This record gives sequence, C-alpha cells and structure tokens, in this order.
Amino acid sequence: MRITILGTAHPYRGGIAAFNERLAHQFQDEGHEVEIVTFTLQYPGFLFPGKTQYSSNAAPKDLNISRRVNSCNPFNWISVGRYVSKSQPDLLVIGFWLPFMAPCFGTIARIVKANSKTKVVAVLHNLIPHEARIGDKPFAKYFCGSVDGFVSLSKSVLNDIDVFDHKKPRAFSPHPIYDNFGNRVSNQEACEQLGLAPERSYLLFFGLIRDYKGLDWLLEAFAKSEAAAAKDVCLIIAGEFYGDGEKYHTLANTLGIDERIEWRTDYVPDSEVKYYFCAADLVVQPYKSATQSGVTQIAYHFEKPMLVTSVGGLSEIVPNGKVGYSVAPNVEAISSAIDDFCSHQHDFAEGIREEKKKYSWQVMSQTIIELCQK
Repeated sequence: MRITILGTAHPYRGGIAAFNERLAHQFQDEGHEVEIVTFTLQYPGFLFPGKTQYSSNAAPKDLNISRRVNSCNPFNWISVGRYVSKSQPDLLVIGFWLPFMAPCFGTIARIVKANSKTKVVAVLHNLIPHEARIGDKPFAKYFCGSVDGFVSLSKSVLNDIDVFDHKKPRAFSPHPIYDNFGNRVSNQEACEQLGLAPERSYLLFFGLIRDYKGLDWLLEAFAKSEAAAAKDVCLIIAGEFYGDGEKYHTLANTLGIDERIEWRTDYVPDSEVKYYFCAADLVVQPYKSATQSGVTQIAYHFEKPMLVTSVGGLSEIVPNGKVGYSVAPNVEAISSAIDDFCSHQHDFAEGIREEKKKYSWQVMSQTIIELCQK
C-alpha cells in the first residue's frame, strides 16, 4: 500500500513524534511505501509552554518526512490537502492528540477523501484533552466527521468517540512498546552516565511535567513513605516543566525531602532515555487523569516495574501485582505502594516479560490496515 501519515515528526520532538516515526518504520518493514507529512509550524510560540518544540536529534535517515503543514493557516490546509490527494495514497493515517489540530487535520482529510480513493483512519492518542479549553468539543466533532474510522490507544478514548460518532468503524489497539530508545544497560553504567550513586535505590518520575500528571501527589506520597526514608531512596524527576515549576520545588522544601530528590528538569534527549530507566528501580506515574501513556511502554521495553494510578487506561496496561502497582488516585494509596515496594522489593520481572508481549507494533499496523479495509 501507499500510506501517508499526517502528524508531528522530526524536527519536532515528543512522544507523538516518536510514535509516528516508529509506526512509519513498521509499515516500511511490512513492505508499504510511506510518507510522513508534518509541520512547518506546529504551535504558535505563545501557545507552547515548553522551552522548544524542536528535537536535538538528527533526522531519521530512512524515513521520508515532508514538512508542509502550518497548523494556523487555512490556505495552507487546502494546499496540503490537494498535495496529499494528488499523490493518491491508499491510506491516510492521522495521529490525533489535541482539538487545536482539528480544524487543520479535519480540513486536510476532507480534501483528501474527495479523490475517492484514499481511506482516512485516525489514530487517537486523546480526543477530549486532560486540560479542557473552549472549543474542544466542536473542534473534535469537526475532526471526527472528516475520517472513515478510528483506532484508539485506550478503551477510555474508544468510549469518548461515542460523544461525536456512533456509526463509523473503530478498534482498540493498545499503545505499542517504545523500543526505539536503545537496549538496556546495567544499573552501574546508567548511574555513572547520570552522575548518580549506584548503591542507592531510585524511583523515577519521567516525562513532561504538567499538572494532571500528579507530581504534587508523588512528592507528598514520597514524604509520607517511612520505608523510602529509612532506606534513603531517591526520587528522580526527569522532564521539562510545562507550567510553573517553582511550586513543586517549594512543596519539596516544605515537605523536607528536597535532599532526596534529583531534579533533572530539562527535556531528556532520546539518547539519554535508557539511562534514566535503567537506573530506576520503580517507574511512578501518579496521574490525576490519563488516557494511556508512552512512559509505561518505555518502562516495558526496559523491563522496569511500574506504579500507576487507576485512571483512564493505565490500569488496563499495568495489571496490579503482576508488573507493579495500580492504585487509587490519591496520596495515601501511592505512598502505601511506595512503602510496599521499598520494604519488600518484589520481583515483577517474569510478569513484565509476559505482559509486554501484547504490545507489538505489528498488532498496531495490522489493526489500522484491517480497519481501512472495512
């Protein structure tokens, strides 16, 4: 098949870009011809909360990435729609994560479908965002009306589709494992690379820091954990602040735990991701809301146990007691799980190796293609 992927990719950074590029590799491995059409302008600067939208990594040499889309220019959407329509792909895959992109993606999709050949499948990371904004639902409805079918990465997002559409085919396919961050290294090597003491135990909070991800809950839970304090366990916070970071530093100081925290609050380049996960004993995601998370799939790749809150689709991916902990979304439950892990150091390795088999990129690619054929 000829497949076009519409969405973020290099030179832009982040989990959605990594997803689109990894999916493109999977399609290519299966013999399909693939082009990724990405942005010349993704977000206006004043709407972007981080330091930079751009990756410091070299462009993938084996992917055809075309920068054409301006998310804010309706005349550009028409031009891009005509470009994709004229190339006549069998399948247009749109990686959708934010209603802000709905007018752009929805317009392009409508123009492409007019060629009477191309089927349009939306891969939904989110549909209704964690942090609501005016216009979210009308924008999402406009986008849903432009596609032929949906693949959702979590069951909670699959249910969200019903708010906007009841007829189009849809499928659930869980977020595949991120296996593009290199192979595992020893704990000793990882700690040396990060300048950490290898004799200590580490909890890891990883990824862009936004309010819904519950870092404040984790700080309070970490402070409450007597076992973590008794064993001098350290908390690594690795990721860039999207918003006010000072409030978290103030909270850590107030709780008296700042000396047991490693603050690594710059964006973590792909080349360093493996060191953070291989240094960690437990990956903690204390989210207040969620759909699914790429962080869990990185943890699976590096075979690290996880502690997640049972919100959105996280408990679907992290079965409690088998690969770690899935607990109620509150400080007490998170602290209790940290206590249990620090006290007993359960071995979840066998359960992780068994569970990770479910999350292959081949399952994702075949789900998309089968939906297209419907």
